[in-house]
Amino acid sequence: MQQLPLIAGSDDTRALDALFINAPLRDYTLRPRTNDYTLPVLGMAYIATYAQRHGFNVGVLDAEAHGLGINETARIVNEAGPRWAAMNLLAPTYEMSARIATLLNPSIALMVGGHHAKAMPDRVLADPRMRNLRALVLGEGELRVASLLEDVNARLKLPGVLWRDRLLGTRAAGIPDPKTSAALLGPNIDALPYVNRAFLPQDPYRAAPTATDRRLAHRGPQFSAAAKTGHIEANIVGSRGCPYNCTFCGAAVTANPDIAIRVRSPENIIGELDQLHDAYGVTAFRFVDDLFLGVGRVIDEQMEAFTRHGIGDRYVWDATGRINVLNRLTDADLDRLVATGLREVALGIESGSDRILAAMDKRINAEMTERVARRLVAHGIGVKGYFILGFPGETQADLNATVRHIRNLWALSDQHSGDVRASVFEFRPYPGTPIWKTLIDAGHEPDTLLAYGDVDLTGNGADESMRQRDEFNFSVGIQFGQVPLQHIRSTLAMLTREQHQRNHSGPERAA
Repeated sequence: MQQLPLIAGSDDTRALDALFINAPLRDYTLRPRTNDYTLPVLGMAYIATYAQRHGFNVGVLDAEAHGLGINETARIVNEAGPRWAAMNLLAPTYEMSARIATLLNPSIALMVGGHHAKAMPDRVLADPRMRNLRALVLGEGELRVASLLEDVNARLKLPGVLWRDRLLGTRAAGIPDPKTSAALLGPNIDALPYVNRAFLPQDPYRAAPTATDRRLAHRGPQFSAAAKTGHIEANIVGSRGCPYNCTFCGAAVTANPDIAIRVRSPENIIGELDQLHDAYGVTAFRFVDDLFLGVGRVIDEQMEAFTRHGIGDRYVWDATGRINVLNRLTDADLDRLVATGLREVALGIESGSDRILAAMDKRINAEMTERVARRLVAHGIGVKGYFILGFPGETQADLNATVRHIRNLWALSDQHSGDVRASVFEFRPYPGTPIWKTLIDAGHEPDTLLAYGDVDLTGNGADESMRQRDEFNFSVGIQFGQVPLQHIRSTLAMLTREQHQRNHSGPERAA
């Protein structure tokens, strides 16, 4: 068979059973991308890996990572000619996905999943651009997607698989066996194969050295080398599900009552760390799930195993964390995290206004955030803080509090060895989240809340400080609080430029 460019992980000597497509955030033929790295589609790669292990020839086309346009993406899929095209539907990329779908050959069956498919299944099923849709998979898809690739009629007995009845025009669903439904909907994540990184064109990758990497240079040869050239890094998932209910988040527990919260065993995780090191030379890992540093019991269990296996002597790692959980850790706990290789914690700080934090159901306040950040950076642990501007109901005073909060955190880091990085976003509503219902009840129309568009804050690529975050600059163009949207964006740009200047102000800040 003809080898097609940009399709990752497939066997070019065999017919393609399925092509998994990650749609671009915008049509890059209209405005080319400016950043050169995007987050890997780990969920899609998990499904592709499981299907491959069960004998199917599958590939991944990451149109976002490659900066493809709509027509080019559809052309590649049509030339590949898979039996199935599979898309992960997300609210910001839904229009892109639907436009690609309408260009696909009718002989290619379409399968979809993802947060948007789960939140608005009937809207997706009714979309005429999804005319080739044969299966809409709700939730975790590894086992059920493999069954569908084996036989489309498996949908008649699979839980959480929907399609549109062509004769009646109504939603159709199978009648699953209750004895097998739980295992199909929430598979044992320790039993799943490690992700085949051949499906991820940008993971593992070589990252630039950080200030923390330079501080760790004394640990040994690989650390001193990383201080000069950076680590080879990989993203990894340590758990599935989240027990929290942040109102803006698609992972909120009330939006996902079907998901059982599961954490991978420490031995299973360490096995993947070592496998990635042996295969690719990876020495730095980024845990991107919600729970790795989000539950005290999980932290204790994982760190005991990391200590026993000497992980901190071989690797460094970053993880997402919960401020209220980290607030309960002792200094001895933080010392243990440092000894096991923790380099940076990503925290959903979101706002410097306690009023807004309460509306978000964050279970934290600004004082707690500053206390936790101070303790982390004093132990040499970096902090990456995420912030949302323009949340519904936000006033100018709330926005001012967030700006002060960010600058206070920067000042804290200037006094200690750990760094603080601020990553700022404009609020965007996602269907299925608690805040979505609040906005609908307030009179907003779904069509206007779903009208995502990209916003060029780079000056057509000229603003260096904004280029590397270009993929995150999109909006529905609605002012949800009291602050005008243009002022929200100018504040976002101001804070991003200040962070960029801090990153490049000297050798200790090049992180």
